[in-house]
Amino acid sequence: MPAPGMGNLFEQEPFPQAAHRELGNTQMRKNLRHATHTIRDKRLRVVGELPDWEQLRDAGSAIKNSSMINLEERLLEFEKNFTARGGVVHWARDADEANKIVTDLIKETGSTEVVKVKSMATQEIGLNEHLETQGIEAFETDLAELIVQLGHDKPSHILVPAIHKNRTEVRDIFLKEMPVVDPDLTDEPARLAEAARKHLRKKFLAAKVAISGANFALADTGTLGVVESEGNGRMCLTLPETLITVMGIEKVLPKWEDIEVFMQLLPRSSTGERMNPYTSLWTGVSEDDGPQNVHIVLLDNGRSRVLADKFGRSALNCIRCSACMNVCPVYERTGGHAYGSTYPGPIGAILSPLMTGIEAEDNGSLPYASSLCGACYEACPVKINIPEILVHLRGDDVDANRGKRKIPTQMDLLMKGGSWALGKGKNIGLLEKALPLGRLAAGKSKKIKKLPGIAAGWTQSRDIPAPPNKSFRDWWSDEKESK
Repeated sequence: MPAPGMGNLFEQEPFPQAAHRELGNTQMRKNLRHATHTIRDKRLRVVGELPDWEQLRDAGSAIKNSSMINLEERLLEFEKNFTARGGVVHWARDADEANKIVTDLIKETGSTEVVKVKSMATQEIGLNEHLETQGIEAFETDLAELIVQLGHDKPSHILVPAIHKNRTEVRDIFLKEMPVVDPDLTDEPARLAEAARKHLRKKFLAAKVAISGANFALADTGTLGVVESEGNGRMCLTLPETLITVMGIEKVLPKWEDIEVFMQLLPRSSTGERMNPYTSLWTGVSEDDGPQNVHIVLLDNGRSRVLADKFGRSALNCIRCSACMNVCPVYERTGGHAYGSTYPGPIGAILSPLMTGIEAEDNGSLPYASSLCGACYEACPVKINIPEILVHLRGDDVDANRGKRKIPTQMDLLMKGGSWALGKGKNIGLLEKALPLGRLAAGKSKKIKKLPGIAAGWTQSRDIPAPPNKSFRDWWSDEKESK
């Protein structure tokens, strides 16, 4: 069962079932293919401009590894410097604690509305849903997040939450859900952006409280940073009187100079841009400028569990660029909703089970949501070896379930049989004598079209060629004798 208080980190149903359903959504698959291929092509062009791209990846990985090794020290250093500059630091063990802290801070201001910068951390803890139960309305200001919110939907991508919608679908959502909108609105991108801007302008100007995430926290100065592409973040970070940031503890970097590396890695890997249109940095409170009531909630919510896993801890190096998702053949066909968790795609397939524990069962199928092709590892700007961690988690899943079953499954029997067959040469030699049975099953087509039991999953989408007349071992033996 899911651990209490961890928010939106769990599958809603096993991945194979969810994926099978999503595969039937042809419009979604068409939208995803177009969007991911566009982004990956842009990324390849701008990455190719840098002769030291691999060195930058090495540097990013080294900086994050260093930060994780000394995470407690870095966090305490950040707290000291952020507090010295007028900010207030709160620590939250899980989603429930984080939601309570944020709610109490909002209620202290007397506000019943907040504006939000795009934030994976607040999605993870289910903040919007929690605030609604407390009579507080949260307005997403990122265009893609706004589309998802107005459409009563869930994000399906780390960077582009509404990637599964095309612009005609977006227009229909705006016409149906926006309180005031031009009834002749077209699906031209500029017109859609204009409609969103008019919808949000009054919210920006009236809001007393804003909630943000953070891309980075710099320990040596107590500085927080947000990068975004639309300017909505800048509005949220400067206009309201109160600013509350919710940030995973893994986002802290040791030194100010470290951000130089990530300002090259992140925009190229995420949107295929050479630099980010808006980069906002703030250090506590600046007198007579910007929010005067500044808070940060440092969120654990399973991150300490990941840090303790020597094989999986590098998953905390993730900078949420989504490059792995844009090259993943599984994500491209199933979309983000099939993963259930806030974090979809290859990084979600390892991060969610690591944070909740594979034994929680609800995320037990996520490590199998991969072909292990390795494209995610090649694309990752901080060199997280996602395929290796997936294999590690699959092993953990097998170990966790080994003692729960009284009767062996088909997979257990197949593995036992494989172990016996490959354990000794004479054993596999005995099996090779059954090759004529395989040819008989193939018949005139010379293809085996259906296998029994669990093996039927293989032949649902492919045929198996009929076995050869002679095994390699027999051929080799005959060749040696003939000489």
